[in-house]
Amino acid sequence: MPTLLSCADPLDPRRTDPHFAAETAAARELGATVGLIDHDRLLAGDIAAAVRKVPRAAGPAWYRGWMIPSAAYSALADALAARGTPLMIGAAAYRTAHELPGWYETFEAVTPASRWLSGPPGQVPDTATLARLATPLGGGAGIVKDFVKSAKHVWDTACYIPDLTDSAGLHRIVAAFVAEQDRYLAGGIVLRAFESFGAGARRAAEARVWWLDGVPLLVGAHPDTPDERPVPPLDRVAACVARLDARFVTTDLAVREDDVWRVVEVGDGQVSDLPAGTAPELIVGALLGTPDRRTVSPN
Repeated sequence: MPTLLSCADPLDPRRTDPHFAAETAAARELGATVGLIDHDRLLAGDIAAAVRKVPRAAGPAWYRGWMIPSAAYSALADALAARGTPLMIGAAAYRTAHELPGWYETFEAVTPASRWLSGPPGQVPDTATLARLATPLGGGAGIVKDFVKSAKHVWDTACYIPDLTDSAGLHRIVAAFVAEQDRYLAGGIVLRAFESFGAGARRAAEARVWWLDGVPLLVGAHPDTPDERPVPPLDRVAACVARLDARFVTTDLAVREDDVWRVVEVGDGQVSDLPAGTAPELIVGALLGTPDRRTVSPN
């Protein structure tokens, strides 16, 4: 049985962070070994301290915890492999599902048109560069995000772009987004064509679908709207997931005003949040019952 790794409680590193405690409890009930990672030390670059409470030689492990930047995940994967407790998801596969440039081409037909450029936190592309980036998206509205997240909590000032051809307005909103993300900006800048989900002032609730090895484990609520459970058709999305080089992924879907379901976001399932009220066994049980494909004999 695989090991389950999660995040330690910052106030008591011997315990699981309360946000994930139900998942590690479910894993222990199923007979799995549980290891804890110090997420704060991981983000600070102290990898040895971050993995100190992970059992050695525990075999392949799934991670279920707070989001990890791709570079830090790669360092974590190396450290855990050296301890004999390798992650089931390698660094390249994690980046593929975690960052938009990794999954966009595979999902291009079912998600809003997007363009991006790489850059460090704090760097705002100049007006001309942003105008060139936006040109293939055509006119109309758009949104700005980084490779992983948007700042939708400040929708009007640092997320929504009313007119992608207004170069001054585009630069102003992107600059506000870069400032909002500060040192947490991931990967660079993404511009996406805006698609309206829902009708009028009410935004359609999103559905989060969890996939393991191309099979949907759970079609449920999005964490932002845990009491609403829309059920999208999955045929076109399933075909995309099957082509993606990633084992454990989530897809967030919403229905557009013309009743077409669209993929809003893709993520690595290890760092995707479960909505409140979801039984952790639905995900944890499936992960712990899954063999490591790297060790399965072809015969």
